[in-house]
Amino acid sequence: MSTESVRQIGLSLGADICWPASYEEIVQKLDLRLDVGGERVRFHVERVTVEPYDLAYKPKYDLVIDRLTHWYMISREWIKKIALMDGVYVLNNPWSIQANEKHTTYCAMMRLGFPIPETWMVPAKEYDWKSWDTETVVKKYNRLFDLGKVGAKVGYPAFLKPYDGGGWVGVTRVTDAASLHGAYDKSGQRIQHLQAGVKDWDLFIRGVGLGPQVWIAKYDPDQPLHGRYVAATDFLSDAERTRAEKITRVINAFFAWDFNSCEMLRAGGTFHPIDFANACPDSQVTSLHFYFPDHVKNILRWTLFCAATKRRVKLNPDWAPYLAIADMDLSFDEKLDRYDAIARAWFDADRFEEFCGTHLATLDEVAHDFFGTARFRDIVREKVSALYPKHEIEPFTDHFFGKVQDWRRHDAARRAAR
Repeated sequence: MSTESVRQIGLSLGADICWPASYEEIVQKLDLRLDVGGERVRFHVERVTVEPYDLAYKPKYDLVIDRLTHWYMISREWIKKIALMDGVYVLNNPWSIQANEKHTTYCAMMRLGFPIPETWMVPAKEYDWKSWDTETVVKKYNRLFDLGKVGAKVGYPAFLKPYDGGGWVGVTRVTDAASLHGAYDKSGQRIQHLQAGVKDWDLFIRGVGLGPQVWIAKYDPDQPLHGRYVAATDFLSDAERTRAEKITRVINAFFAWDFNSCEMLRAGGTFHPIDFANACPDSQVTSLHFYFPDHVKNILRWTLFCAATKRRVKLNPDWAPYLAIADMDLSFDEKLDRYDAIARAWFDADRFEEFCGTHLATLDEVAHDFFGTARFRDIVREKVSALYPKHEIEPFTDHFFGKVQDWRRHDAARRAAR
């Protein structure tokens, strides 16, 4: 007879409202009791609190979904402790988030042969002169340079943006030397990248990976936040979708990120990754809307698999196999296939897919029903209320709930066609 055990899942949250509530509700409705490795496994989900702790204490969690490590230091150090000392599976690897900013990701993917736009690093415009060492280094070793010449080499249009930034903060599109100088003069003490714009692009997409899973959205950065994810289903061919999924999965596995998004521009049939160090992707219904249910389902599948099977946290990425392929005399497509094989192995993709087929067969139906309930509409309203003025709460609640109902109609047709 199987012994019964409960896998403890912790949600380490910031301002998240809608996806954690949906996650908790669906886990409760699934009411899983899985026979895994000689155990009868159940799940308990709770939200993590922040408080003093003894570095030697043993946490109760088997897995923690982390949404704070990238900016909230005490939670970051707690996540490091439980991963290193106690083997808790954490999403994401906190050391990889801390060490690999956008600059490193550009360098790494260029090394693997990805079609990254030409990118230059530019010294900061201003400095904090309180440090004598800073003043000495800048005055003694920093060389005067002609920013206009750098702009001419990169070409226009281009984008001036912080080398370690996120959320489109500080990103400026420049179209000539004058606008480049103007943007640089306002950039303050942050080191900058100047990156060439992708010319003649015809599609902007965002791939969001959760373990080996990737969902792809059509994206329009010129729209307000609630309109950037464009509700669409037929904007890629099957071959293009597979290629975009591979690109996203490879980047995520390379950096040991279970949960990350990748922005790509299509030009001449080629996908150019332009921003892919986003290890705390937007997960709110107020931005994802149509894509939100698939996003929540992917979080559920991956975390339930990792918790149930006691997947071991991998503390260090292994880049050597990728670099060996990069040095082979192969086309990029051939290299991408080999990179993806490594990525799928990193994420135990075959085992994961078998687990989902065996143990999570009811998830699609349960989630489909849940996203049509009054309870889910209340969750949407709670998120909208946190962001919108009072007079816009009901209209936007109807808007986002309606987008999810569009997804439910699409989901029903998709499942019926299987």
